Amino acid sequence: MIFFMTSVAVAQTPYATINDPKHPQQKILVGTITQYILQNDPSFSWYGINYKGYSPSAQLLNTIEACKDSIQYVVFAGTWCEDSQFIIPRFFSLLEKSGVADNHVSFFAVDRDKKIPGNIASAFKITNVPTIIAMKSGIEIGRVVEYGKNGNWDEDLGRLVK
Repeated sequence: MIFFMTSVAVAQTPYATINDPKHPQQKILVGTITQYILQNDPSFSWYGINYKGYSPSAQLLNTIEACKDSIQYVVFAGTWCEDSQFIIPRFFSLLEKSGVADNHVSFFAVDRDKKIPGNIASAFKITNVPTIIAMKSGIEIGRVVEYGKNGNWDEDLGRLVK
């Protein structure tokens, strides 16, 4: 007697969608996401508006492009957070215009307590979002938290990676 075994691979989504405890009609993403999830979900209309509304300086574009192959970015944001809603689409616009490949970004969405399953936000000591961490050869070279030290997240990021 011959038995054939079949297996079904069930793809698991690397993130969860939860209701926002402060605004139950809105949803929050928690886990590993991509900018494309935000771009393509009408619940996050703020993404497209802020993505299109950003024009980085030529100097900043040149700086980010010059290190596009040597810098990795680890990004923590909250889909519920107004600062994240403003900065994160602009960050991805900057990277795209600079030719940074998608595989140079690890993007995590946190809940209102700045946590995600697996405790990676805790491992990176995330206290505020958005937080953009620049890494080179697996070592953190610096981070921009919210609007940065001088209120210009993008200029701070340019200084970090230069």
